Amino acid sequence: MEDKMLAAFFDAPGGPENLYIKEVAKPVPKAGEVLIEVQASALNRADLLQRRGKYSPPPGASDILGLEVAGTVVGLGPASDGRWKIGDPVMALLSGGGNAQYAATPVGHIMPIPSGLGATEAAAIPEAWLTAFQLLHFVGKVQKGETVLIHAGASGVGTAAIQLCKLAGAIPIVTAGSAEKLQITQKLGAAAGFNYKEEDFGTKCLDFTNNVGVDIILDCIGASHWEKNLHCLNMDGRWVVYGLMGSSEIHGDLLAKLLWKRGSLLGSLLRSHSSKYKEELVKAFTEQALPHFTPGGPIHLHPIVDSIYPLERISDAHQRMEDNKNTGKIVLQIPQ
Repeated sequence: MEDKMLAAFFDAPGGPENLYIKEVAKPVPKAGEVLIEVQASALNRADLLQRRGKYSPPPGASDILGLEVAGTVVGLGPASDGRWKIGDPVMALLSGGGNAQYAATPVGHIMPIPSGLGATEAAAIPEAWLTAFQLLHFVGKVQKGETVLIHAGASGVGTAAIQLCKLAGAIPIVTAGSAEKLQITQKLGAAAGFNYKEEDFGTKCLDFTNNVGVDIILDCIGASHWEKNLHCLNMDGRWVVYGLMGSSEIHGDLLAKLLWKRGSLLGSLLRSHSSKYKEELVKAFTEQALPHFTPGGPIHLHPIVDSIYPLERISDAHQRMEDNKNTGKIVLQIPQ
């Protein structure tokens, strides 16, 4: 039926096995929105948290999982301002609703798919790359020559942040949990990498920086890394927390150590930001970073796709991310 579509769904919070495909109402684009026929969507940690009942969508957002898509414009809402036309290949940032055959999103949250990229690669860009760009530029205020410590360096955000550091003239250092993941980060341009399971990355970062420390930390881990983070943070450094994979409960003298370093502790979540903020972020990324996805310049950015699953195997895709097996993005192919 024309007013129906297939989408990933779960009836009760729980594990990946709770996910299934269901027929639901097809979204209708509101004023200032476009409707996208989705060819591919990608997984994010927020999807796992939402599935467990720990991260509700913002008010007014779709409760269907999925924060990024690539596909084709097939509908225009009222006052959609002429930026996009029917048939345009696009990728988009969403507040929800991406793991479905159709998704509606504001016109300002959409970007053109760079030439040479297919839908599966393009779907790996919006959430991860906009998050990394936001963390570095809008929140961390990265400057040329600064050193940036990126935790989970082989993740979607991590692999994007390494490349964006290079683009900004900064020096990326990473942590990851295996030699294979560290090898991939070095190929992407990481100046150094440390296995957090086997090494004291705080001491290693100080050694690498000649005891100066790192200027920015991009931290999706949280409590389990806090002492080592503060150990290697430079004076006046910025510690940006955007996830809590390693718990949120800290026991110890964090504030005194942070104060002694004159450090800034900054929290960042992209999903809950206003539509206007996201539009400004998309505009800045489109102008400053998107041209570098097209080969030919001195720095070529490219999304890292770990694996591709058909939508009906979304449970397997979630399990792969739960097990921390992915390097880069896990992408879902959406049936047409």
